[in-house]
Amino acid sequence: MTPPKLVRQPEYEYQSLRMPRGTSRNAARQLLTEHAEYGHWELDRLRLYPDGSRTVLLRRRIIRQVRTS
Repeated sequence: MTPPKLVRQPEYEYQSLRMPRGTSRNAARQLLTEHAEYGHWELDRLRLYPDGSRTVLLRRRIIRQVRTS
């Protein structure tokens, strides 16, 4: 019987953004689009509060270098 192969789960780094109330949906979309395009971030969680402010949690994969020697 062969031993089971270990599968590594991807590791992520996180960044939290706080958008004040009064920030338009278009401005929020533009900010998140720029983070995604230039920083390779993806949306993990967005929380909209009753006062209109938003907290956004972004994540991106951590790429580990594999030693070849």
